[in-house]
Amino acid sequence: MPVISLTRLRVRSLRFLPGFAWYTFQSKRQLVRSPGFISGTLGSAPGLAFWTVSAWDSEDAMKRFRDTDWHKRAMPKLLHWCDEASVARWTQDAPALPDRNAMLERMTAIGRVSKVRHPTAAHAAGKTVPDGRAPQPGLPMRPR
Repeated sequence: MPVISLTRLRVRSLRFLPGFAWYTFQSKRQLVRSPGFISGTLGSAPGLAFWTVSAWDSEDAMKRFRDTDWHKRAMPKLLHWCDEASVARWTQDAPALPDRNAMLERMTAIGRVSKVRHPTAAHAAGKTVPDGRAPQPGLPMRPR
């Protein structure tokens, strides 16, 4: 069964945006070449919030991507760059990605907050989508 991974990150200041963008670009290059990657989308929402959703053929494939190369290098930086971070993961029968409203619903229903060093009050209270905004349509990603 395909695994769907959903993330939401909010960059806490414009000064961190160049570094965030660089690691996002490099992680995307890694992602589309990763074994087991089916498809994905990068999206954004107002207020420097960024969403990713990806479909994988297995939990192991998703974890291999998460724990290696550029993505692994980015993770410690996000602790400082972001003031909100949330993740949700589930399995489903088909590899179809959720639409933007379904992403918001899933993150709100089953998401969990991730550790950041400078959390907003809402993040510290456990809110996975404090602004309640779904991502805008994003950049589709396909395997290479």
